[in-house]
Amino acid sequence: MTAQTAYLDYNATAPLRPEVVRAMTDALQCHGNASSIHSLGRQARSRIEAARSVIASLVGAKANEVTFTSGGTEANNLALRGAPATQVLVSAIEHDSVVRATPPDSAVIPVLASGVIDLAALDALLADMDAPALVSVMLANNETGVVQPVARAADIARAHGALLHCDAVQAAGKMAIDRDALGADLLTLSAHKFGGPQGVGALIVRGGVEISPQIYGGGQERGRRGGTENGAAIIGFAAASGLAADTLPGVAAKMSALRDRLEDGVQTITPDAVFFGRDQQRLPNTSCFALPGVEAATQVMNLDLAGIAVSAGAACSSGKVARSAVLSAMGVDDSLAGAAIRISLGWATKAADIDTFLAAWEMISGRVTLRLVS
Repeated sequence: MTAQTAYLDYNATAPLRPEVVRAMTDALQCHGNASSIHSLGRQARSRIEAARSVIASLVGAKANEVTFTSGGTEANNLALRGAPATQVLVSAIEHDSVVRATPPDSAVIPVLASGVIDLAALDALLADMDAPALVSVMLANNETGVVQPVARAADIARAHGALLHCDAVQAAGKMAIDRDALGADLLTLSAHKFGGPQGVGALIVRGGVEISPQIYGGGQERGRRGGTENGAAIIGFAAASGLAADTLPGVAAKMSALRDRLEDGVQTITPDAVFFGRDQQRLPNTSCFALPGVEAATQVMNLDLAGIAVSAGAACSSGKVARSAVLSAMGVDDSLAGAAIRISLGWATKAADIDTFLAAWEMISGRVTLRLVS
């Protein structure tokens, strides 16, 4: 089995940052339950509340607006199922954890060929609704990296008396997030996308918005989510959040430069490669492109054999490789969508990783092109 030499799948999950490992290791020594009133319990509570403040500051929210969950999926479910709305509208490019949490009769907000939501369509859909509504629009797409006009969508939602939920899972740690500037009433985060641990996330609930719990227990998290808090993971989440806030400008600039270098190299090696969202505002770390005529699974497996980890679309479907619903919503032909892969960089990506990818890409593309010709 070939050892991995270039990890380029940060949008699936990012490696734990060393500082996060140290913070979690230290937190594991504190075995108190944060709901207990003895000294060990109070110590655990103090750590969790300090972490809550750090995570809130990452997105410009208040500490008491942060509700901890088991990850982005649970936070999205809590938002979509717990919000005080009888009608739900979701964009056509949302993550499955949003799509599958909505009622079957929910309205779908279409996207333009650019991968950006159709704001005029959103306005028209809301105009036809007379019941309390919730609009869900992600901040940045997990496959293409295209940044969505969330603030404008929030203005439209507010004009119609609707709430707005924003899944900011892929954006956190890669671009600055200001919850108030976005106008989001509910905002989802997940630690493992930017160097924190898997299995912990948060739903940021704007003050004054009521949310019904979906997990019942001892009344933790101000009654919004029952269950003993995962203290060590929350501490790791906060450590990653603090690092993301402190290093964002430099890390974003580095990722953008490496991403552009990778795309230029791919275009030179395979001039027929088709890039998606390249002319739009994107996350600095994400590139989605297709090599026409070559199935995405073939590309991913060949790159894996060369020691390079990439994805074909989202990596949250039990290891399955299926046609991208995101690209389909953008009007991309099925055959081209089936040839698309996603490269995503992160805090530890090096120039050598890009060199390794491009060398492998040149070898693989030459091999598959030969096979197609013959």
